[in-house]
Amino acid sequence: VQLQASGGGLVQAGGSLRLSCAASGRTFSNYVMGWFRQAPGKEREFVAAISGGGSTTYHAGSVKGRFAISRDNAKNTSYLQMDNLKAEDTAVYYCAARFGPWSVADMTRSYDYWGQGTLVTVSS
Repeated sequence: VQLQASGGGLVQAGGSLRLSCAASGRTFSNYVMGWFRQAPGKEREFVAAISGGGSTTYHAGSVKGRFAISRDNAKNTSYLQMDNLKAEDTAVYYCAARFGPWSVADMTRSYDYWGQGTLVTVSS
């Protein structure tokens, strides 16, 4: 499956952005979708994941209550709504896909496919 992330940009602290991840090539609903981020000089970290049908989500503690993952299987697209952004949210955001049933997968090695990343910069 091919993934294309978009929607990043420059935003002031307290603002919002919505990232999109468009998928192609396979049956989208068969894949758990995840979002990760990587700040300069840091390792890639888990942000959120959603089950194939969209009924189950899991968010990292650092973003819970501010970010929300969702998906539209009819559009083969996953989203990451980011509200109340903080300077520490500045990073390149990556979407990822993992074939199979839902389980909490917050490690990069759990995912089979990756998008190219989209940069989010939050100014304080």
